[in-house]
Amino acid sequence: MSSRAATLGQLRESGWESVPVKEEVRRNAIRRIAEGRPLVEQVLGYDDTVLPQLENALLAGHDVIFLGERGQAKTRIIRSLTGLLDEWIPVVAGSEILDDPYQPVSRHARDLIEHKGDDTPITWAHRDERYGEKLATPDTSIADLIGEVDPIKVAEGRYLSDELTLHYGLVPRTNRGIFAINELPDLSERIQVGLLNVLEERDIQVRGYKIRLPLDVMLVASANPEDYTNRGRIITPLKDRFGAQIRTHYPLDVATEIAVIDQEASVVRPEGVRVEVPRFMAEIVATLSQLARQSPHINQRSGVSVRLSVANYETIVASAVRRALRLREPEAVPRITDLESLPASTAGKVEVETIDEGRDGHVIERLVQQSVLTVFKSTVPGEKLRAASGDFDTGEVLHAGDDVRATQLVASLEKFPGLREVIASLPGLEGSESPGALAAAAEFILEGLHLSKRLNKDAAGTRSTYRAR
Repeated sequence: MSSRAATLGQLRESGWESVPVKEEVRRNAIRRIAEGRPLVEQVLGYDDTVLPQLENALLAGHDVIFLGERGQAKTRIIRSLTGLLDEWIPVVAGSEILDDPYQPVSRHARDLIEHKGDDTPITWAHRDERYGEKLATPDTSIADLIGEVDPIKVAEGRYLSDELTLHYGLVPRTNRGIFAINELPDLSERIQVGLLNVLEERDIQVRGYKIRLPLDVMLVASANPEDYTNRGRIITPLKDRFGAQIRTHYPLDVATEIAVIDQEASVVRPEGVRVEVPRFMAEIVATLSQLARQSPHINQRSGVSVRLSVANYETIVASAVRRALRLREPEAVPRITDLESLPASTAGKVEVETIDEGRDGHVIERLVQQSVLTVFKSTVPGEKLRAASGDFDTGEVLHAGDDVRATQLVASLEKFPGLREVIASLPGLEGSESPGALAAAAEFILEGLHLSKRLNKDAAGTRSTYRAR
């Protein structure tokens, strides 16, 4: 940006060149790709699937539609595209549609340049000002997107035929920028027809005005596949105008799911309480979402958003912190008992398909149990389980639960040498002296032994008692 270019004449002298917005995006995308930098920041799990397709679309200069279920980072990707715009561009001062000083399209800009020539005042627009977004709803109108007659301007004495009576909609106000429409199928078909000119001819028409505004806009949209039949559809001529259709997806593995959790979760950390989340607890939360996406009892058409993993992670940490505050413990470490809080953060994010009313809680409980067992089998060495369960053959029982202090649970392990050996073998716990971490590991092993039918479990309120079968 040349801060000295305050007039059109100064801009010409600076050597600044005007390029279409898609060429601008392409140029900056080429630079990033050549430097080995990602086009989109903070979007995980798409390096080998979605992002290469996006790179191709931007290099080809295409308008793009992202197709995928909720919670697949479609909006985040779209909003991040502003990073591929130049940081500053010159604009004719007072222009509502960011008129290019070299190629003005609005009546205001044309008249101003004709009147003042090289003395036309220039302002600079930041890349953030060049992004427009609209969540499509059935009541969205052509006036919202394209424009309408401004009755106030008419009342000021202008004729209806005067172009200056126009109130520009969202699309022209994003001239020389990126305009995004989320949930495109929700637009009524007649409104979608109104977008055809924007995509094909790059211009707009308002009512009966004899004007043509050649807009420079990159159009990006998102849609949920289920919306094609549930709430509406994208008309074929409009869909044909998008140069690229990119399908998004959920994290393909537990490791990516955990990486998203680590990036997105905001956990409570009260003063005086150390918060630590064992790896196996994070894996249980991530595995729950992965299993839910495969479950026949969950409506897969509505999707299982990664927000489920984030919310569940935040919930088990909150539950552990609440226990630490109540029992006056110095550390908050989520344990198996904290999984009992997950129905509250899970029920609203999945649609359970069951013919029996009131069975939603049972389905979620089963998913949680399957998640624990899956992580248990992949984490705990099988050859040591016999010794751990054998500790209970003498009739000893072990109490766990939300009202059991970590130090109390750890002290109880003195009678269970086989169980202690399994705990010590867990990744990250070698030589650990943290009561919270050891208590969390003990509950994890106990619950895994119960779910694999090696121990019995008696549950009453917040207390669980594990004993021999």
